[in-house]
Amino acid sequence: MYWTEFFTVALIHLLAVASPGPDFAIVVRESVAFGRRAGVFTALGVGAGIFVHVAYSLLGIGLIVSQSIILFNALKWLAAAYLLYIGIKALRAKPADPARAELSLEQAVRSPRAAFATGFVTNGLNPKATLFFLSLFTVVIDPHTPLRVQAGYGLYLALATALWFCLVAMLFSQPRVRAGFARLGHWFDRLMGAVLIGLGVKLAFSELR
Repeated sequence: MYWTEFFTVALIHLLAVASPGPDFAIVVRESVAFGRRAGVFTALGVGAGIFVHVAYSLLGIGLIVSQSIILFNALKWLAAAYLLYIGIKALRAKPADPARAELSLEQAVRSPRAAFATGFVTNGLNPKATLFFLSLFTVVIDPHTPLRVQAGYGLYLALATALWFCLVAMLFSQPRVRAGFARLGHWFDRLMGAVLIGLGVKLAFSELR
C-alpha cells in the first residue's frame, strides 16, 4: 500500500545522498588519511546521524526549528564552525618527506570511536539535512501514513546512507588510491581543507527559506 511512497522517498534520498557535501568530504578524507576501518566507521557515524533527523522529524521538532530563525541560525553556525575547524586543521598540513609518505600512511591510526563521532557530528549538525528531512516528512510523506511505517522509512534512510558512504570509504581506502594521494601529500589535505572551509562558509551564509 505504501510502496509508491517508499520508492519516491528512496529516489529523492538517492539523489540527495549522491550529491557531494560535508558527509562525502569527511568520509573521503578519513578514508584516505586513516584507511578503510576509519572510513567505514565514519560512514556508520554519518548513517547514525540520520536517526537524529528522523527522530525530530517524527516528533515535530524539525518544524519548530524550521520556523525559528534563532534556532536555525544557532544550528547553522555550530555546524559551520565545526566544518571550518576541521578544514583549517587540514589546510595547515605541512609538506612531508616523499620517501616517508607511504610509511606515514601505514602508521596513521584513527580509533573507531573518533571516526564514528566525526561522521555522526558532521551529519547530525547539518541544518541542510534538517530542512531536507522536514520537507521529506511533511511534503513527500503523507501525514496519515502510520508512524511505524514512517519509522521504517527512517530506518531505510539511515541504512542506505551508511551503505552508500561505506562504498565511498571502500573506494577511497584502496591501497592504490591511498598511495596515489600519499604521493600528493599535503596538497590533498589542503584541497580537502579548502573544500570543508568552502562548505562551512556556504553553510554560514545560507538562509532559512
